[in-house]
Amino acid sequence: MTDSAVLPATERSATIPKQHRWLSVDVLRGLTIGFMIMVNNNGGGSAAYWAMKHTDWNGFTPTDLVFPTFLFLVGISTVFSTQARLAKGDSRSSLLGHTFRRAVILYLLGLVVNSFPFFHLATMRFYGVLPRIAICYLLVAVFYLYSSSWKDKAAAAVACLIGYWILMRFVPVPGFGVPTHQIPLLDKNANLAAWLDRQIFSPNHLYERVRDPEGLLSTIPAVATTLIGMLTGIWLRSTRSIVQKARAIALAGCAGLLGGGLWNFTFPVNKKLWTSSYVLYAAGWSLLLLALSIYLIDILPARRSPPASDAQMRKRYMILLVFGTNAIAAYVLSELLPGALNLIHPQPGVAFLRWFYLSILHFIPYAPMASMVYCILFVFVCWIPIYIMYRRRIFLKV
Repeated sequence: MTDSAVLPATERSATIPKQHRWLSVDVLRGLTIGFMIMVNNNGGGSAAYWAMKHTDWNGFTPTDLVFPTFLFLVGISTVFSTQARLAKGDSRSSLLGHTFRRAVILYLLGLVVNSFPFFHLATMRFYGVLPRIAICYLLVAVFYLYSSSWKDKAAAAVACLIGYWILMRFVPVPGFGVPTHQIPLLDKNANLAAWLDRQIFSPNHLYERVRDPEGLLSTIPAVATTLIGMLTGIWLRSTRSIVQKARAIALAGCAGLLGGGLWNFTFPVNKKLWTSSYVLYAAGWSLLLLALSIYLIDILPARRSPPASDAQMRKRYMILLVFGTNAIAAYVLSELLPGALNLIHPQPGVAFLRWFYLSILHFIPYAPMASMVYCILFVFVCWIPIYIMYRRRIFLKV
């Protein structure tokens, strides 16, 4: 973010028409949130299809792409929203205040999501998806507020990735030793990130008791993921043609896949530790998905005769836009709903959602398919109230 005191007038001016909204970004965000809800609520747990589960440790599945893609989109959206508010005349101080308020609200929402419906302080989780989004958003938004240059964002992202690699590879883990010497690199329990989380919180506050996938140290490379999104947002606002933008994004995606794949040999792709190779590899896929979305939504319809109107495109992709334009509301609802429903016990000792999955399994005895049906139905249930908000033009602005 920045203001008129920081940027020259030519930089403050939008480089694409004011009425142009990157519908492709909203659609990709909707797809990301929809898939996130599915994989977080697959019913069958370990019985679900492999693509619907996180990798146990090193490696990568489609599910491991969800969270980094959302952070990537946070970076893009920060550029767009900041420039939109600057164009309306908002000052840098007001934007700074808004950024802090939004980050605090996101973090508190994360605590609610983590603790609902019982809110036991002794087991409250202070890390999590929304807390990580809040921290990453706060850091990159304030960074952009004071400088809109792409060069320092790129330098910061590189510093985050290399710095995290140095910490995880060369710094001795107290009580265990030096990675690759006394202990294996990225040992599940004997790694610096897990050790640090155990020093800060007791096991009751950690998602996996001995470690947390959204822990403190791995926030460093997560910031890099968000900065890559911010760099993409800056590029999308450049004066290049949409075709040139999409082509460059696709090439950057291929470079990310190559870079992450090569780094994987010495610093494995690992979602739970958010390794630097994971950042590059996931960003590669996110960039390719964005390039494809831009081609399908911003380029291809414009080449048709007559070109598809914005209203036609919104109608065509309405199913995804419902989630994409109200992403935080959709995510929070999907996280609170299981806690509320599981207060109901249709059978003694069997919570509602477990009972519901077993009921599906009774009619579809193949567990992976039953899990898929379950998560699709769950997404649909979440989609209905968000659709009502969409039709009434109610958007949760944190």
